[in-house]
Amino acid sequence: MLSRLRNPWPDRRAERTLGAASLLLGVLVVAMLVFVGVHAWPTFQHNGLSWLGPKGNLETQIANMQATGQRPPASAYRLGAWPFVYGTLLSTAVAVALALGVAVLSSIFIVELAPARLRRVAIPVIRVLASVPSVIYGLIGVLVLVPFVGNHLITGSEKASVQNVVELTGAGLIVTVVILTVMITPIMVALICEAFVSVPNSWREGAIALGVNPVRAMLAVTVRAARPAIVAAVVLATARALGEAVMISMVSGSRSFVPKPIDGLIFLFEPLRTLASAIVDYHEGVGAPPLAATLYALALLLLFSAFVLSIAGYLIKLPLRRYQVSG
Repeated sequence: MLSRLRNPWPDRRAERTLGAASLLLGVLVVAMLVFVGVHAWPTFQHNGLSWLGPKGNLETQIANMQATGQRPPASAYRLGAWPFVYGTLLSTAVAVALALGVAVLSSIFIVELAPARLRRVAIPVIRVLASVPSVIYGLIGVLVLVPFVGNHLITGSEKASVQNVVELTGAGLIVTVVILTVMITPIMVALICEAFVSVPNSWREGAIALGVNPVRAMLAVTVRAARPAIVAAVVLATARALGEAVMISMVSGSRSFVPKPIDGLIFLFEPLRTLASAIVDYHEGVGAPPLAATLYALALLLLFSAFVLSIAGYLIKLPLRRYQVSG
């Protein structure tokens, strides 16, 4: 062992080993994409891009898929995935927007205003919160938040006003957004704090010397310099929110319903279903070829969303690199 430590790998051998590992990882990713794409092809073959739009009652379409045999007709693949897409976009966008505001302000407090003893405790605790399994959050949501919303925030008249359309139980958009925000905020805080700490103190001290108060100096100098890291934190948090399935399946109401803002505040309590939670909810029906192809198509759409998100984050960070701190 000691001899191995005294005689480390030569640079070329280490380079080849790391290159082979990277190549293998790339091959596995491509193979996964091809595998999912091949199994999702029947859905796009029979629907085209109209698969992303609305096509009537989604629950009925899923039931028709489950009732088909091993040689289903082309009509069995008919489905409009818009409720899944809308639920994913709505819950993710609202949660990420809320989490970003909380994360930036929390990071400013931790790095700039908090006492040193509190700072030493806060950052490890935040990292622990970022690693909590999502099912724990879902359990808290089911046992605490959903009953509270159903019994105290939704009135009997509101339940009666929509009972012919959808049942309001407390599981819905607002609980999903609250828990999703709590889940992704620690990830953003941990990354943004690291970025703030890496900004040289002399930059902020120079602004303070010119008469700017510490908080304004933090906003004008440190936050500006850390914008690439903030973008990266948003991308990672958004990817986590897009792929979250178990927790959302537990607290969203698991209904293929489209919450409408035109319904007023009641739309906050309406149920929904996302792309990832739909895969969890319907995975037991993969024995039916149309439903299996649909689930693979949902997975392919999630993979494509992650790819677009990564490219968008890279393009956004390009003009900000001149402000990035070199480590």
